[in-house]
Amino acid sequence: MTGRERLLTAINNGKPDHLPGQVHGWMAYYLSTYLGGGDQFTAYERFGLDMAIYTGPSYTFDERDLANWEVEQVDHGPDARGDYSWTQRIRTPEGELTMAGAGNPITGWTTEHLVKTKADFELWNKYYAVPSGVDGTPVREARDRVGDRGIVRGCIWCVGQMGAWQSLCTLVDTQEAIMLAMDEPEWVHYAEQAILAKEMKVMAMMENEVPFDLIELGGGAGSNTVISPAMHREFCVPYDKAQVDALHAMGYKTVYHLCGGLMKMLDNVIQNGTDGLETMTPPSMGGDCNLSEANCQVGDKLFFIGGFDQNQGFEHGTPEKVRKIVRELHAACPNGGYICSPSDHFFHGDPENLQAFAEVLRECTY
Repeated sequence: MTGRERLLTAINNGKPDHLPGQVHGWMAYYLSTYLGGGDQFTAYERFGLDMAIYTGPSYTFDERDLANWEVEQVDHGPDARGDYSWTQRIRTPEGELTMAGAGNPITGWTTEHLVKTKADFELWNKYYAVPSGVDGTPVREARDRVGDRGIVRGCIWCVGQMGAWQSLCTLVDTQEAIMLAMDEPEWVHYAEQAILAKEMKVMAMMENEVPFDLIELGGGAGSNTVISPAMHREFCVPYDKAQVDALHAMGYKTVYHLCGGLMKMLDNVIQNGTDGLETMTPPSMGGDCNLSEANCQVGDKLFFIGGFDQNQGFEHGTPEKVRKIVRELHAACPNGGYICSPSDHFFHGDPENLQAFAEVLRECTY
């Protein structure tokens, strides 16, 4: 099988010639620090891995919408630890919003969320600039470059993460969203419907324009290490299902992303209708996934991506440790429908461990 055939077979819940694998996105820090630069294509080529290329379309905006959402950013430079910070002031015709963030060479984070009051949300809902057009050229170019070596995957346009609940958590902060869901559920549904409408509007422009092999939905804020199954059932499932149904109608395959606890969410994920589930995070990484048990419960209905502990394997492991972890994961899904992958991003690790990862995948035949 080619890499493309192998990955597509797993995405269709089938059994390929051997265990397919991917990386959960190559981080720029790892590429520059450990691989001497290059991009995700050259990284995959170096190790002989099947390619799962992450990319997305480009978007165009109406100039009038941009004028109503004028962003002024001030960069504050590095502090004593080397962390940088920034603040943004967003001017709309009816008022201003502010947010702030910080970061370092590895990652970034939010220090002040954009929406702090219901009035802030109304300003955001009325004036936030939504794309007026979608150009799939970057995705087509990636498909041409990857050829038969793998697949191209990406996300829908979103205002935070790829779901109404996850986007709301990005706008107001996860803890605040949970408190609002408990105290004012009607308002939370109102906000989620507004978010969903924006995301669905842009999603509809993708049809016949963006040749993704796989589209990622959801996000960690829906995990059962963050919210309860009942809260997920109320505030995630209806909105996720609307997205999945629309994407299926356009011919796309979807994978639902829960980077955290997911064992209590398996029935909910089935209800939203997605094709697959990631990142199958094990307890050693802060999740709760038992891949073998998940496969027994819903493996006939979902394919899986993830499960590999990149801390024990890539960052602090050895080639022998990597091989042991991969063989155990392979044994957990003996009928295929599984793509072995780190269960999150990684930023450190001896390249020899990644080479072992690529090699043992080829040894795990069905």
